[in-house]
Amino acid sequence: MDNINLDNLSVSELLGLFVRILQVLKERKVVRSTNNPVADYAEYLAIEALGLKPAPKSTKGFDATDSNGVKYEVKGRRPTQANKSRMLSAIRDCDAGHFNFLVGVLFNEDFSFDRACVVPFNVVQTTARYRKHVNAHILELKDALWQVEGVRDISAEVRGVIARDQGVKNAR
Repeated sequence: MDNINLDNLSVSELLGLFVRILQVLKERKVVRSTNNPVADYAEYLAIEALGLKPAPKSTKGFDATDSNGVKYEVKGRRPTQANKSRMLSAIRDCDAGHFNFLVGVLFNEDFSFDRACVVPFNVVQTTARYRKHVNAHILELKDALWQVEGVRDISAEVRGVIARDQGVKNAR
């Protein structure tokens, strides 16, 4: 096991390996879910693609800011064969307006990138549905969301980050 050199693998290759590891762990009933590290990777891609600054850990209601102090909440989703839902994790205290924009990042099951968008807060308010049992608003990354006025597709920017990261791997 010590002879595996992970240092030469790209981010995509490492995440693909992680997917296989989670599959084996799930088969062995060591884990019940295969949805992590979706959130962390989505945040990384959004921050890099939009030139944002990460918020301090445990900041309530947003994950990053731009140079003007505009606040961004980042959510990611990786549908799988077992769970095809595009429902993002709970948006707590949505009506308080802790963020100005929500960045939604959608992955494929193998962690390859699918698409991403920036959703203005007012669109989140009108599109997300309140779910009493989780005491939060829920937004789904349905294809139609990309067509809503004010929503910006940032898929090209995210692909640029992924290509840049792939270039770092190839430069070694």
